[in-house]
Amino acid sequence: MLQDTRLFLKEALRNPRMVSAVVPSSPALARAMAEGLGPHSGKVVEFGPGTGRLTEAILAAGVPPQNLTLFEMSEEFVRHLRQRFPGVTVVHGPAQSAPDHMPAEAERVISGLPLLSMPHELREEILAAAFQVLAVGGVYVQFTYGPKTPLTPGQMLRLGLRVTPRRRVWGNLPPARILHFRRA
Repeated sequence: MLQDTRLFLKEALRNPRMVSAVVPSSPALARAMAEGLGPHSGKVVEFGPGTGRLTEAILAAGVPPQNLTLFEMSEEFVRHLRQRFPGVTVVHGPAQSAPDHMPAEAERVISGLPLLSMPHELREEILAAAFQVLAVGGVYVQFTYGPKTPLTPGQMLRLGLRVTPRRRVWGNLPPARILHFRRA
């Protein structure tokens, strides 16, 4: 855990816009993001795993490593994730490249990406990519620190999505709110 924190801080200092957080997600937030997952959840994708805090919770929920695919842009994080989670597929690339790497069969996409710190167009590209790899009925799970959802009403309409606010996780710094996006 201390090694993960050191790596996180190193990457945050080296590239603050990409990491866009002051500390890794808390175990409480990670468990809340993985809620409902289990051994029979099917394929799961994670966008922006960083040091693997959410990844750890996804695997602890019972998702088999061979059913989990991670998309990470930081070369340092990719190296760390491949070493820490054998059997998990780790793609060194952006979330929006997911459709180039897999078919539309994921039951869930879990995102640790700092969407609110990204341009609106990039947010839309990321959500569009998520729904290209999600199976019918699949769910995109995102946490946010802000009061608003990461997409504008126009973007939600264009993508044909609806969002359901889930619970707030107070045991995170800062407190986070979990959102579930589905096809409308």
